[in-house]
Amino acid sequence: MTVTANLDKLLDKKFEDLDLHALPNAPVDALAGVSKADAEALAKAFNVKTIGDLGRNPYIKAAVSITSLADATN
Repeated sequence: MTVTANLDKLLDKKFEDLDLHALPNAPVDALAGVSKADAEALAKAFNVKTIGDLGRNPYIKAAVSITSLADATN
């Protein structure tokens, strides 16, 4: 099954043409709005260096889960 998604607004320009399966290995600052300084802070605080590290981080996952549950019960 082929999945197509336009991720241009989520990524910095130089990463827009990267294959979806390569994106988890891209540096976290490939995300639009995440600066090099932000990426360095994430690496220092949570050992997050890639988009995959960020998406799989247990603290991020917990925050997303809690927020989703709270939003769903409003």
